[in-house]
Amino acid sequence: MHSRLDLNLLLALDALLEEESVGGAADRLHLSSPAMSRTLARIRRALGDPVLVRSGRRMVPTPRALALREDVRRLVEDARALFAPVGVLDPATLERTFTLLADDALVTAIGMRLLERIRAEAPGVSLRLLPEGPGDSLLLREGTVDLEIGVITDRAPETRVAHLLTDDNVGVVRRGHPLLTGPITPERYAAAEHVTASRRGRLHGPIDDLLAARGLRRRVVASVPSFAAALLATAGSDLVCRTPRFVARAQIERLGLAAFDIPLDLPPLTIAQAWHPRNEADPAHRWLRGRVREIAAALDTGPLP
Repeated sequence: MHSRLDLNLLLALDALLEEESVGGAADRLHLSSPAMSRTLARIRRALGDPVLVRSGRRMVPTPRALALREDVRRLVEDARALFAPVGVLDPATLERTFTLLADDALVTAIGMRLLERIRAEAPGVSLRLLPEGPGDSLLLREGTVDLEIGVITDRAPETRVAHLLTDDNVGVVRRGHPLLTGPITPERYAAAEHVTASRRGRLHGPIDDLLAARGLRRRVVASVPSFAAALLATAGSDLVCRTPRFVARAQIERLGLAAFDIPLDLPPLTIAQAWHPRNEADPAHRWLRGRVREIAAALDTGPLP
């Protein structure tokens, strides 16, 4: 961009890329549509790119615009954080988009409750909930993600981490499953057919290592990308899956499932939230972390009925 470019164009560009609409961007920035159209023309001249082009009845971003989207959003949010009064926050007037990274179980258990809190306390805040995937370890450093929630392992050394809750894994089967007709021993557990939830498609995990130490081996007939898919597969078959206890508690009644303690010494699930130091003192980010902490503390991880 030209050195004399009005940096307010960054705000307009961020709104245009988010809304993919001149009218929508105008509403967001409290401008008239003609004024936003003129601003878009300035942005196009500055970038040497159309940015948004007509496709039927809607506008779609160009490849250059897509490549710029995350950088523009990060610059705008960093600028807002720079000028925000330190230690002073009124959630009711906060306008910001937070991006959270979590697996589907935590999106359901924490993300949906967080959305309810935000709608009540900070209606100007939007949540972008992303699933976990390969190559996530640097997203906090890059600023693509504001907060990661889960079992935090592969993280950059500067990442801040705070414990949220400790849970464990339980086995889940459909009601009336043959496994429930007697004591669930390691041998009977291993003899069943299993479905596993793995974002990377893994068929082998800690359960298999513990069984192998006993000279046992189970058959994993399928790997699915989410706990929701694993539970649905289990509800309609004789397959066995494992989930965190708080997931089983929320889903077994509605899906007609039964949960049981896995007869192995599995390590506990330590759920935490992680963020980059750039957000450590940001009042809005601290408010977000506090809400996540409160919601996690209220999750029921006690014994299943």
